[in-house]
Amino acid sequence: MSDARRRVPRIRVAASAIATTPLARRANLEACVSAIRRARSAGATLICLPELALTGYGCEDAFHASFVAEGALESLAELLPETSGLVVSVGLPLTHHRALYNVAAVLVDGSLVGFAAKKHLAGDGIHYEPRWFKPWPKGVVASVAFGGVAVPVGDLVFEIGGVRVGFEICEDAWVADRPGVGLARRAVDVVLNPSASHFAFGKSVVRERFVAEGSRAFAAAYVYANLVGNEAGRVIYDGDTLVGESGSILARGKRLSFEREVLSYATIDVAKSRTEAMRTTSYHADPAEDASLVRCEFAWPEAPNTDPPTYARSSYSKEEEMARAIALGLYGYLRKSRSRGFVLGLSGGVDSAAVACLVRLMVRFAVDELSLDRVKSELGYIPGVSEAVDETALMRLLLTTLYQAAEGSSHATRKAARDLATELGGVHLELELADVVATYVDKVGAALGRGLTWATDDIALQNIQARARAPSVWLVANLEGKLLLTTSNRSEAALGYATMDGDTAGGLAPIAGIDKAYLRRWLVWLEEHGPAESGSIEALASVNARPSSPELRPLEEAQESEADLMPFAVLDAIERNLVRDRRSPRETASRLREAMPQIDEATARDYVTKFARLFAQNQWKRERYAPSFHLDDENLDPKTWFRFPILGAGLLDASSDAGWD
Repeated sequence: MSDARRRVPRIRVAASAIATTPLARRANLEACVSAIRRARSAGATLICLPELALTGYGCEDAFHASFVAEGALESLAELLPETSGLVVSVGLPLTHHRALYNVAAVLVDGSLVGFAAKKHLAGDGIHYEPRWFKPWPKGVVASVAFGGVAVPVGDLVFEIGGVRVGFEICEDAWVADRPGVGLARRAVDVVLNPSASHFAFGKSVVRERFVAEGSRAFAAAYVYANLVGNEAGRVIYDGDTLVGESGSILARGKRLSFEREVLSYATIDVAKSRTEAMRTTSYHADPAEDASLVRCEFAWPEAPNTDPPTYARSSYSKEEEMARAIALGLYGYLRKSRSRGFVLGLSGGVDSAAVACLVRLMVRFAVDELSLDRVKSELGYIPGVSEAVDETALMRLLLTTLYQAAEGSSHATRKAARDLATELGGVHLELELADVVATYVDKVGAALGRGLTWATDDIALQNIQARARAPSVWLVANLEGKLLLTTSNRSEAALGYATMDGDTAGGLAPIAGIDKAYLRRWLVWLEEHGPAESGSIEALASVNARPSSPELRPLEEAQESEADLMPFAVLDAIERNLVRDRRSPRETASRLREAMPQIDEATARDYVTKFARLFAQNQWKRERYAPSFHLDDENLDPKTWFRFPILGAGLLDASSDAGWD
């Protein structure tokens, strides 16, 4: 068939983000069915669902269990009747010649017409696709059996009712050699991008750019569908749904939504894109007959020329992105873990205050977007939630905080914790643990045959205070059936400034990816402004006014974290250079002095030396941290981002210029 294909009408296309759960075959199928029905009711005919939507993206090594891919094919067969009168793409794993591939099935009017396979696998950062999948080679086409019929699979283009549809599957669009270039040469009219692209600060701007630019450069409409919510524990998906045409975004959905479905749709003009290709001198088509072209008949209905107004481009500041992303992560974790709420130690300091506020924001955002009744329905497994009359009642059920006083605890932090808990609305408990700590100290001292003193046993005496708090906070969490949140931040994780089995105790570490300097700025923003829906939290004033302190030494010593370590701004600058950017210690010190001229050469060298030594010594602690949310590329989680030897010479001895001579 020549390029003079039949005239096609305008087409209403839809991108649907859905909240999947790894290995939840039935629930994921129902989510796909619901998304298709919703898109159909909006008048869409061509619908793009996310990557691996039928199994969930985060199945990890369970992808190697043959029944997972087999179950996905069973789900695909059940999905077919829902596609009558539609063209739908849906993601799933597919086995072929003893290898597993990440594919998008193309369903046309109730029939499966082929599988488009992913060519570039995400294998950096938090992604580990090459562990499970094989990349499909360019230009190769094969066939697999489905329902007793041979179905094509591979580097395919689909000509459906005269309209050519091609695929860039998630990572395909992020590489230099985008498949979209080849799709344009093959005269594709619409590019579909089913994705599972994790949230990171500012990442949505990049997505919009490649969708808009792809639609311009490829002279094709571009439809992008991502996952939404906390799918598997650590990774948050922001639910981007985008439709681009002629270099512009026609439709975009709400980001970081608490809804389990986000739909964007728009009417595209295929004839317009074809005209733009013909008049663009840089456009080069491949005139040869395409052997990988899958043709099928389909009658495209005429779509209306009007669409609902699209969401404006997200103007969230980094502060609001953090609030919404972590709140969304907490809500998904709460729901999927079937926990009855959260428990945390509220010390009156920055870290625990931030975590407590994020739980409050979780409730505020969820109720604002979903309604109180909907939240009560989704959390109805928690005793008492169904009877909650307002957000305040809901907070009392979902959040329990504990202030646990020991020798170093001050009246100021006790009052700060109490005032904040009162404003947030959770249940707040106060425990006196000085006698518990004294019992441990006395018993161990007696066993050793000597008294323990601050002069000789400083670190041990600090740690026992932190560890003595863990049993009681765990006890409350167990009694209430709630998830214990640990409040450690990334700066503390970098240098091991945390007590294992003490303040690191917990099942989830919401802010472990956030550095302390930024966390303090975020709390000031929350005190003075806050998100539009919730406003400010005034009780943070007393938290923000105080220097950070673990309050583990005697009160008269006025312990401060920055005195123990180094200024947080310095710490974080060193981490970004030495760890994130992989610079040598010498270059890190030089960059530090450029950014902070007030620091002399000797001091900069001392800071970098101290950081490098403590970072290497404390890798074992980072290996034991509770799961944390991935928020950007400044992440130290050894399970998902930055792997480092537990035993080794450390960073100071690793390069020839690191000897400081």
